[in-house]
Amino acid sequence: MARLPPTLALLLMAVALAAPLSGPALAAPLTGPALAAPASGFPTVARVEYVLECMNSHGGKQESLYKCACVIDRIGAALAYDDYVTMSTALRYQTLEGERGAEFRDPPGVKAMAAKYKALREEAERACMLR
Repeated sequence: MARLPPTLALLLMAVALAAPLSGPALAAPLTGPALAAPASGFPTVARVEYVLECMNSHGGKQESLYKCACVIDRIGAALAYDDYVTMSTALRYQTLEGERGAEFRDPPGVKAMAAKYKALREEAERACMLR
């Protein structure tokens, strides 16, 4: 059996510890309440995806696990989840070429939305000492 990288093992352990250990939730498929967003509005899966991507782009070191988690926590405190999805998508696809990228470049307000998210993310990265 292959060993997991320590950071991935920690993330999986954190997700496992957050899940209920008994009752009907174990037999239920991962839908509905099992994937519901926590009180902060950000689903756990979205937070884990952000942390994994962030860690990957910062060398994958253990230290970046905590810093990246700090960043998404700060972003989550500043934005509703739906706004985060919209704004981060706008920023991610600003450089997409051709017609596919036109909806992320051309409509009024999209560039401003992407710029606002980028500034928020950079502020969170500075506050969490990721930069």
